Formats: sequence, C-alpha cells, structure tokens
Amino acid sequence: MKTPIFTGSATAIVTPFYKDTKEINYDKMAELIDMQAAGGTAAIVVCGTTGENATQPVDEHEKLVDFCTKYNKGRMKVIAGVGSNDTMTSIRLATSAKASGVDGVLMVTPYYNKTTQKGLVAHFTYVADRVDVPLIVYNVPSRTSIGCTAETYKILSEHPNINGVKEASGDFSLFARTRALCGDDLNIWSGNDDNTVPMMALGAKGVISVASNILPRRLADLCDLCFKGDFKAASELYFKHAELFANLFIEVNPIPVKTAMNLMGMEVGEFRLPLVDMAPENLAKLRRSLEGVGIELKK
Repeated sequence: MKTPIFTGSATAIVTPFYKDTKEINYDKMAELIDMQAAGGTAAIVVCGTTGENATQPVDEHEKLVDFCTKYNKGRMKVIAGVGSNDTMTSIRLATSAKASGVDGVLMVTPYYNKTTQKGLVAHFTYVADRVDVPLIVYNVPSRTSIGCTAETYKILSEHPNINGVKEASGDFSLFARTRALCGDDLNIWSGNDDNTVPMMALGAKGVISVASNILPRRLADLCDLCFKGDFKAASELYFKHAELFANLFIEVNPIPVKTAMNLMGMEVGEFRLPLVDMAPENLAKLRRSLEGVGIELKK
C-alpha cells in the first residue's frame, strides 16, 4: 500500500502573465497560491498543462517551481509538472524540482514521438530510478495520442517511487481494471472534473482539477462528500456545476479557465501563442455557465 501524495482536490494552477510582455506575474501567482490555500485545496500542480508549460523555457519552468514551493511554505502539497517527450528533459526537471523541495512530480506520457507500452515503462522507470521523489504518471491520450494499459500500470505500480496516476482518459473500463490489478499499490486521481464523483466511488483519491482555479472550496467540498460516502450530496453538487465543468473545456484548456478568471476580475493575463482568445459564441456560453453557479462577474 502506498500513501498518496495528497487526498482531495488538487488545483492544476494557471500561470499568470503580464498582458503586454507575457512574462510571469509572480505577484499574481502569490495571490493565486494564497487563494488556493484559503479554499481548502490539498495540493497545487505547477507547470502542468493548465499552467502552459509547453511554452515555458526550462530555466523559467525551474524558477516558477522554485518560487511556488518556497512561497507556499508547506500549506499545501506542491507537485511539479516534469513531463516531456524527451526522457532526459524530464530527468532535468525532476532533479531541479526535488532540489526546490516539491512533494511530488507529474509526468505525462511522451507525445509526438510516442512509444510502445514497453517504452512507456522504460520512460517512467528511468526517471523514477534516478530521482528520489514521488512520481505521478499522467495519462491523457486526447493530447498525447498514447495511453497506458492496465497491464502497464501494474508494472509501474511495483516501483516504489511511482506513487500513482492522474487518469484523464475518461475510460472507466481502464480505470476499473487498473484498480482491480493494482489495488492500493497505485493511487489514482481523476484528471477530469466531471469524472470525479464516479471515480471516487470506485476508490480514486480525489481530483487534479481545472475548475478549482475558480472554485477551490466547492471542489474541496465535493471530494470531502465523496470521502464521507455521501454520494447523493456529491452528485447534487456535481450536477449544479456540470455545465460549467463542460464549458471550461469548450475550447482547449487553459483558454476557458483563464478567461473565466479574468471575467471574475482575477487578472491572470492572456495566453502565450499558439493559444488565443475564445470565440465570441463560446465566451457567451462560458459567461452564462459562470453566472449560473452564482459567480459574480466584473462589469
């Protein structure tokens, strides 16, 4: 049995940029961390997909992880994204993250060049063998065009440094088979807000959430209800937010969530190319769903 790095709601936190320069706004980052800590968030994932890590140079990536870890001061767990389709880059990022004092690292399946299931085992094991920090595998085939099988998860679960998986495939058969094969030797977190309740009913440890950037307390409460076994109340809370959860992915993440934060007056800035502003019709849908759950938007 492996102790999970965290239980409950973790926020895949955005990276705020200055509007004109697109440089990181560290003062705003500090505000966002404070907001998450006050909202009951169990962990923050820094430099993940939602944090636009794909357009962060390595030195900037390392500086941001270091800043967040030190500013957080142990209030929440800090997990650093270290995924790459170059195993050696993941080694560098994981080594640097460990030196900064993170609680864990998140490593996505390799994209573009991809690999076989044997290669996935080799990729994750190579890093886990060389950097002594708990590692979460990130399975999101919609982005990477490659995913782990339950049998691959079983092999990875036997490594002491591989703590679990952020499972964002939406494949409940894969999730159920993985739970059956691995049991408590592999912790699993939902990688999709809308999968949280059913996955936790089958033993997931919580969620790595996009929506908690704007509603940290509600996602924390959702997980708490599941842990208490009150799935009726958890389902009701989910149903109230189902449209919003869907519209936070109406365009590619993190376009909708950063747009929502700006609509709420949080001023997290724009995006780095190739990400661009939302289409007007999608923006209107997002506004309606935010207002529909009682969020007040700036005029």
